[in-house]
Amino acid sequence: MHTSLGFWIAFNAGVLCILAIDLFGFQRKAHAPSTKEAAIWTAVWMALSLGFNALIWFWEGPAKALEFLTGYLVECSLSVDNIFVFVLVFSYFAVPAAYQHRVLFWGILSALILRGLMIGVGVAFVEKFHWALYLFGAFLLFTGIKVFFGRKRAVDIGRNPLVRLVRRLLPVSETYHGARFTVRRDRRRLLTPLALVLIMIEVTDVLFAVDSIPAIFGITRDPFIVYTSNVCAILGLRSLYFLLAGVVHQLVYLKPALAIILTFIGAKMLLAGVYHIPTAVSLGFVGLVWLAAIGLSLLVNRQRPETAARTTDTDHHSSPITIYND
Repeated sequence: MHTSLGFWIAFNAGVLCILAIDLFGFQRKAHAPSTKEAAIWTAVWMALSLGFNALIWFWEGPAKALEFLTGYLVECSLSVDNIFVFVLVFSYFAVPAAYQHRVLFWGILSALILRGLMIGVGVAFVEKFHWALYLFGAFLLFTGIKVFFGRKRAVDIGRNPLVRLVRRLLPVSETYHGARFTVRRDRRRLLTPLALVLIMIEVTDVLFAVDSIPAIFGITRDPFIVYTSNVCAILGLRSLYFLLAGVVHQLVYLKPALAIILTFIGAKMLLAGVYHIPTAVSLGFVGLVWLAAIGLSLLVNRQRPETAARTTDTDHHSSPITIYND
């Protein structure tokens, strides 16, 4: 349950170094990553995460390594759901592809800090009140059932209460100004639409964390494993977005797969006092659900070519935002 402080410092220092290299080196010039580049970076982030998993095996043994791998897979599974929202938000605000990476970079950096705080509070709460695990389990079980049987609803970003509140309280320009988040006009500092998009991305991640953080407690209660598996999953989300953004709506069985995973973890937490489901079984179950979801989605798209050609299953309302490149 208690990992050496040196491991915490080394991990966070490594994450900051990688992010600095990414920002000031590879992503110094704003551009729209190609599918090939996104695939390469997705592979890089996965390799780094699996490499760190190997270090955990060496440092803390196979049991902890298995917990990390299972938690990482669960967090990756749940983070894919973020991509749907990213696509919708970027589409509504007509964000140029060259600036989407910048928004995701700062959004994910903020997410790392916010999730770290949420995980810290969650760990302290669970350690003090053990019954919280059953509360988390019931919440995940209810969420999974709700997602599985829930109907698709069209989402109108323009009517989102957060967008309305920000526009009411803060001055927001009507135009993009390159990759800037703020601009000075008539002696006033204005937010650009890019800053509004960043706020939406950050709030979205916090909302998704309400599901993902309790889910990881269904795998392990080790704070170090909970934190590191979350961070590793988030770090690869940017490249995964650019890799899957154009085809994510073709994964027609993604929602049922996420619902099944949430339901399974919720049931596991509720049954913890009666029967302990081994971590290896959890890992195998999550992996099989994902393989089945991807396989069935490919089969459906092959049988119905028109589904594969469709890039969205909701109406995206374009915003009349003018784009200026400074």
